[in-house]
Amino acid sequence: MDWLNYHHLLYFWATAKHGSVAAACHRLHLAQPTVSGQIKKLERSLGGKLFVRRGRGLALTELGKMVFRYADEIFTLGRELLDVARGRGIPGGPSFRVGIADVIPKLVAYRLLAPALDPQTEARLVCREDRAPRLLAELATHDLDLVISDAPIGAAGGVRGFNHLLGESEIAVYATAAVARRLVRTFPQSLQNERFLLPLPGTSLRQSLDMWLESEGLRPRVVGEFDDSALMKVFAGSGAGAMAASVLIEEELSRRYDLRRVGLLPGARERYYIITGERRIQHPATRRLTEAAKKTLQ
Repeated sequence: MDWLNYHHLLYFWATAKHGSVAAACHRLHLAQPTVSGQIKKLERSLGGKLFVRRGRGLALTELGKMVFRYADEIFTLGRELLDVARGRGIPGGPSFRVGIADVIPKLVAYRLLAPALDPQTEARLVCREDRAPRLLAELATHDLDLVISDAPIGAAGGVRGFNHLLGESEIAVYATAAVARRLVRTFPQSLQNERFLLPLPGTSLRQSLDMWLESEGLRPRVVGEFDDSALMKVFAGSGAGAMAASVLIEEELSRRYDLRRVGLLPGARERYYIITGERRIQHPATRRLTEAAKKTLQ
């Protein structure tokens, strides 16, 4: 019988999780040749490369991605076993595994997912945030029950899935109190040449904004584009520029970042979808989620 060396698997898992051999060595308190050598032995035992060089860093191969998913689950179960054996708790019930596209604001994700938590069951919510293509790949391999995204899956994506529109929300412009008082007087014309922060192209919010600005003939002065929506809010709260966001997170924008609404963008909407591997929604938590979303979203 072939045996898997779990030390080798641990060294590989730590390297993949932390992004480099050096980072894994720091976490594991081991020398770099030791970790590199053990990963090579694991590759020989599995019959394929787990990493490839990409620039100055490492990227997982297809085999590496598959092995990492298994390793992640193996070590999660190992930690759970120790907790149970040492009396620190009992395992949770069945997991409800959700992928959240990283463009979805955290508060929106919470509001959509909160109804899935049913105190009457032992179901355990497991959330993973990543870029949509990676989450959809995990949906295809049944590692996720559903994916929450701002865009439907297309035929060109290469992954089989079914779109379910949860709803949509209005979009408004927000700025610090002083800037908002100035802009609101002649909004939306006041946005012309105004300092503005935008999400990176490729998101549904950016697409809606570009279309709305074009229809209004407005060209704000874009001073920043952001991959991380939370970072964009920090910049806006510091007075770097105005920004647009879903009205669903208006309370958060006001409370955490001291931003005020300038005005709604008529016709601009942000949509939210769940993508599942099945045409009909069968999971009880997914049904609760979709029913609650109809009341939260327009």
